[in-house]
Amino acid sequence: MATLSVKGRAPRTGYDRAEFGQAWADVDRNGCDTRNDILRRDLRSLVLKAGTRGCLVLRGTLHDPYTGTTIGFVRGQSTSSAVQVDHVVALSDAWQKGAQRWTSQQRTAFANDPLNLLAVDGPTNQRKSDGDAATWLPPRKAFRCSYVARQVAVKAKYGVWVTSAERAAILRVLGTCPGQGLPSAGVIRLGGGRVEAVASTPAPARTTPATVVAPPASSGTDPRYGTCREANAAGYGPYRRGVDPEYDWYQDRDHDGLVCER
Repeated sequence: MATLSVKGRAPRTGYDRAEFGQAWADVDRNGCDTRNDILRRDLRSLVLKAGTRGCLVLRGTLHDPYTGTTIGFVRGQSTSSAVQVDHVVALSDAWQKGAQRWTSQQRTAFANDPLNLLAVDGPTNQRKSDGDAATWLPPRKAFRCSYVARQVAVKAKYGVWVTSAERAAILRVLGTCPGQGLPSAGVIRLGGGRVEAVASTPAPARTTPATVVAPPASSGTDPRYGTCREANAAGYGPYRRGVDPEYDWYQDRDHDGLVCER
């Protein structure tokens, strides 16, 4: 904690999620997006989609660190948001405390670093927004020491500063747990759960561009959107040729074997 610079918060001017690169990019090049990596790491009783080399999580159980509740995760348009992947140090917070000066590669690495990511209760994550320790702490008090320690570890790793109010808040929490150590983040491996084959659903006929046709809940496929832009906006994609049945629903304009890249 003593190594962190203490400064005022810079203006939020110019901040955009896109400044931190493609959402959930495959930074570690394991063939799987960051969101699914974190879900496999943090969820239990995993069910993985067949044909994804142990990447894509269909179902699982989260013991939420922020609230202490147990949440069943089911991949789907109306259910996935129950479990969200939180940037423990929010991207907007980092932007106002040093990240404006970084290269795009540094910001992409920060946004996808497992050290800065936790699978958590979706509504609680929404309430946190981009708050720092001075404005938001997990409702579950037993997790607060681990939470602020992770923020310290991330900010020390990337040179993100803290405000005086934030520093005081972190020190108040750490004062209750003087033996608290810094967390680390190891390699997240593919697999680790039961693999389930899912039936492919034939693509329905195109109607209007904004139409979304959801396949039966048992199919295991994502909802079908009129365009990749709409699929991405809802948090879906990319899809790989010969792996994901959803690939056949969209145009692979650059013929690279991927559609709906984000």
